[in-house]
Amino acid sequence: MAKKKEENKADKEQELSLEDAFAQIEEVIGRLETEDITLEESFSAYNQGMALLAKCNETIDQVEKKVLKVNEDGGLDEF
Repeated sequence: MAKKKEENKADKEQELSLEDAFAQIEEVIGRLETEDITLEESFSAYNQGMALLAKCNETIDQVEKKVLKVNEDGGLDEF
């Protein structure tokens, strides 16, 4: 059952817009900054934040690739 939960979480992360992912990262940071967070909860929040950051980096890389186009000489120009 835990595997199914992880798959649903991964699917939701794939559907997130960049803005939504940044908002969730802010929420994670807020949780990590609280004084009453347990060590286990902080590890979980950290892992969630890192997964969200990876998603953001992937999305930004994809956008950058779409913005580049091939020029007449075979080089890449910004679109």
